[in-house]
Amino acid sequence: MTETTHQYQDIRDAVRDLCSQFPDEYFRKIDEARGYPEAFVDALTQAGWLAALIPQQYGGSGLGLTEASVIMEEINRSGGNSGACHGQMYNMGTLLRHGSEEQKRQYLPKIASGELRLQSMGVTEPTTGTDTTKIKTTAVRRGDRYVINGQKVWISRVQHSDLMILLARTTPLSDVTKKSEGMSIFLVDLREAIGKGLTVQPILNMVNHETNELFFDNLEIPAENLIGEEGKGFKYILDGLNAERTLIAAECIGDGYWFIDRVTKYVKDRQVFGRPIGQNQGVQFPIARAFVNVEAANLMRFEAARRFDAHETCGAQANMAKLLAADASWEAANACLQFHGGFGFACEYDVERKFRETRLYQVAPISTNLILSYVAEHMLGLPRSF
Repeated sequence: MTETTHQYQDIRDAVRDLCSQFPDEYFRKIDEARGYPEAFVDALTQAGWLAALIPQQYGGSGLGLTEASVIMEEINRSGGNSGACHGQMYNMGTLLRHGSEEQKRQYLPKIASGELRLQSMGVTEPTTGTDTTKIKTTAVRRGDRYVINGQKVWISRVQHSDLMILLARTTPLSDVTKKSEGMSIFLVDLREAIGKGLTVQPILNMVNHETNELFFDNLEIPAENLIGEEGKGFKYILDGLNAERTLIAAECIGDGYWFIDRVTKYVKDRQVFGRPIGQNQGVQFPIARAFVNVEAANLMRFEAARRFDAHETCGAQANMAKLLAADASWEAANACLQFHGGFGFACEYDVERKFRETRLYQVAPISTNLILSYVAEHMLGLPRSF
């Protein structure tokens, strides 16, 4: 393993110790029931791991993105799925960076303690996808309230959140000079909103990932729930994407190491034609290549996190880390499934569960092709393709 793999060993050991209390059988049963790992998320919360990025004055640990990424990596490497809870770690970043001091004092300590869960962010819409400037959800100021109308899709963990970050257009697209202007960020209290203008419709999917379609019908929220300045919401959202992508990269790296650990052990033990199948180069080489690519992605993850923590520009590094890690974990997943043969499809081996989970990150939170488009335009100076 590289030197970076062994950095932050105290954090790694502590997270692994906690995760050891939730073995494969736990996550297998949750997956089978399409349930939510409530006990696991509670344990992470009580241990303070999900408050890593919240400053100490608001009850958090005040750690950097580097340490936070190690936490996410270890959860996935231990056989868990950070997708159930990573929103609680990074969604509060919008509030932390752009909220008023009063808002931060009101919400961040409760988010840090787990009294409040802020695990959802409402941005994506059915007709716009990643073309965020074309969103149609509107927020109209009426006295001391904003009235929300519109629709969102693929909004995760709504049913396990108390609060949600919402992006809505406060100035019509036709009335702004730049298409990125005129959108605003709001903090929505889901406990007050659901059934009173907000309807939540779950979307069943191939991964046990709680995600939903949301319908806003004259939902009223207090004007004081506006975060930052009206009209600057798109900039605020972009501000947090580098952290999200770096953390997702770390999760994929954790998955990659999980697959490589599992398949390496299996091919050493599995005997066919009187010899372990791991003795065959046709088996060795795909596993070795997957390992090489996970190691390389790991280095880019740490570079992205280092730049973020140093307040340096890191958009390119965060995007490249996410792409490299997602590709590496998917390559490792395929090798692991392939060399388990039929047993790779058996639920009791957990390979098929993790296989499904890591496949998501070819698509979310941004597709690999859009990252390539970003690199082509912003790093290579090629003409914008859309």
